[in-house]
Amino acid sequence: MSTTVDRPLRADARRNREKVLDAARGAFAETGLHAQIEDIARRAGVGVGTVYRHFPTKDALVAALAEAHFAHLADIVEAGARREGDAWEVFAATILDSAAPTAGDAALCEIIAGHPQAIEAAALGQERLKAATGALMGAAQRAGQMRDDATVQDVQAIMCGFGQVAAAQRAGAQMDWQRYLTIALDGLRAR
Repeated sequence: MSTTVDRPLRADARRNREKVLDAARGAFAETGLHAQIEDIARRAGVGVGTVYRHFPTKDALVAALAEAHFAHLADIVEAGARREGDAWEVFAATILDSAAPTAGDAALCEIIAGHPQAIEAAALGQERLKAATGALMGAAQRAGQMRDDATVQDVQAIMCGFGQVAAAQRAGAQMDWQRYLTIALDGLRAR
């Protein structure tokens, strides 16, 4: 019976992996998930083989970006949950802050709107995000500023809709993601 042990990457391999991720982030942000591996390799200054050595499929590369993105979102929302101030204002500002990095990124809009493999790969970041969102919502609900029946799943649905609106806006539709998100969040306010 043989087992494989994950060894840490050599420094040059780690740098190449980061260059590929940065290049993919830029390529996908501009053109969405249709960006080609060859273009990503060229942007990173590495060969196509180097890309495939780190990410055997394009889906694996997208999943790695989604994982990093959801971890970043969790960082934003966890920081928001530690903020002092009016509970509703903190909640709304944190949600808008977490939406901003996604709005200008075509691929992340597509991922949030429903790329199953990427969403699955980002499970840890999503769990952190859910917990932090729940903490923010709990504070607003205890303050009487958010509907008692509002759930984390409601916020997730709003953010999926936001992904669709932001993607449509990037495609030229006359839509404003901030307006959409503000209206959607207003539906969570206590009346």
